[in-house]
Amino acid sequence: MTDPDDREPGPTEWHTGPEAVGVGPWPGGPGAWPDDPRYDPALLAGGDRRNVVDRYRYWRREAVVADLDRRRHPFHVAIENLHHDANIGTIVRTANAFAAAAVHVVGRRRWNRRGAMVTDRYQHVRHHPDVAALLVWARGEELAVVAVDNGPGARALETATLPRRCVLLFGQEGVGLTPEAVAGADVVLAIAQFGSTRSINAGVAAGIAMHAWVREHADPDHLG
Repeated sequence: MTDPDDREPGPTEWHTGPEAVGVGPWPGGPGAWPDDPRYDPALLAGGDRRNVVDRYRYWRREAVVADLDRRRHPFHVAIENLHHDANIGTIVRTANAFAAAAVHVVGRRRWNRRGAMVTDRYQHVRHHPDVAALLVWARGEELAVVAVDNGPGARALETATLPRRCVLLFGQEGVGLTPEAVAGADVVLAIAQFGSTRSINAGVAAGIAMHAWVREHADPDHLG
């Protein structure tokens, strides 16, 4: 039986009803359609209610992915998935927003896609059976491994310099990174916290770290 959290929603499933977003059919009918192979005839005819920015309205999925591949950033995001972590979908969605090169799921292959809001159709998501395999891959790609965890000995993310080519590695919600992940990382960074909670949500932590990388390395004046 298919897990309802793992099913893939249709192109309009997330945005239907009175608050639907997106655009309707291309004005003027088929005779007015643009002569551009990036456009999808089905979307031109029926409208585009997908969770995409306006520049990609009516584009084929493959065309969107190809355009993103042209300008993805050289950082990756990895998360240990020991117990079907519900945060992975949120991390995929945020990685897509920041144009990460890829998201790497470490451990269990299956993950809860609901939080991704269909962005996994456009964001590269890869799987590694364990941390050792991820580390071997990262070394082969000459990527620094930056573990993000608030354990003993971690340096402050707020004052650290993030490598341009890196993997931001996060642990399972609740238990944090495994000892193998911490030992294999080039550096361990912690996000400053000022309240009473022991830790912050893994999806939130990933978003903070990705934005820190973007602030340091990306050019906000060249989004396209």
